[in-house]
Amino acid sequence: MIKIEGIVNQVEKQTGLSLAHYQLSSVSGGSINEAYCLSTNEHRYFIKLNQPHLSAMFAAEALGLAEMKALNCIRIPEVICHGVEDGYSYIVLEHIELTGLSQKSNQLLGTQLAQLHHHTQDYFGWQCDNTIGSTAQHNPESHHWSSFWQQQRLGQQLRFAAKNGFNGSLQDKGARLLESVPLFFDNYSAKASLLHGDLWAGNAASDQQGNPVIFDPACYYGDRETDIAMTELFGGFSDKFYAAYQAEYALDPGYKLRKTLYNLYHILNHLNLFGGGYLSQSESMINLLLNEV
Repeated sequence: MIKIEGIVNQVEKQTGLSLAHYQLSSVSGGSINEAYCLSTNEHRYFIKLNQPHLSAMFAAEALGLAEMKALNCIRIPEVICHGVEDGYSYIVLEHIELTGLSQKSNQLLGTQLAQLHHHTQDYFGWQCDNTIGSTAQHNPESHHWSSFWQQQRLGQQLRFAAKNGFNGSLQDKGARLLESVPLFFDNYSAKASLLHGDLWAGNAASDQQGNPVIFDPACYYGDRETDIAMTELFGGFSDKFYAAYQAEYALDPGYKLRKTLYNLYHILNHLNLFGGGYLSQSESMINLLLNEV
């Protein structure tokens, strides 16, 4: 079993509790980090570990969780501490017993996510860079959404793809699409909403009282349609979720086309993370978008 005495000491300092005779058990935490449950007879915490040079990833996650939690719209795990100890970078969160989203919690999440999206800023971007999966996500301040999406999202992923050896048609058509990005925002003015940023079904659940919980964010301020688009990309959210969101904060009719533009970012990211199995889907999405301009 791994040794995490330094991390346990930090939890004790932050909580004022004694965690003598703790137990540590491995739990599912995704493909990027090692994940553990730290427990005593009375207290439980969720710990994620990674290489020490990745501490900025957890620092950005902590900032995102704290910013969303402060709005008191959706249940967000409380950050206990993060840093580097015992040869690991780490983040410690409150442990929440999670279950899948029910129809009721889907509906509640739709309403609560819309309330989160009502929180806006006067610029696009965020206070720091973060990661989408394990990929760097740059968030410089911008006052032009189409330029931000063009340069910091699609352009960034296409540059990563070129470095990973995906050239040819992907880059040629990708360059044409980048030039056309402003056309998708004719007659539409995006607001800079606080976004979860990585809202697929694996990052949303329900607590034991039926309250929705979201976690593992890649926060920034951007068009709220990007969060909704990602919920549709891999599925897992019910019709009640979308109906409740629409009732609270209706989407612009142009969303139906822009969601492909937004989800292309995530498919390109999967191409860069997981390889050529996503190349055909990336190119098909680019072709679809080019046919619309």
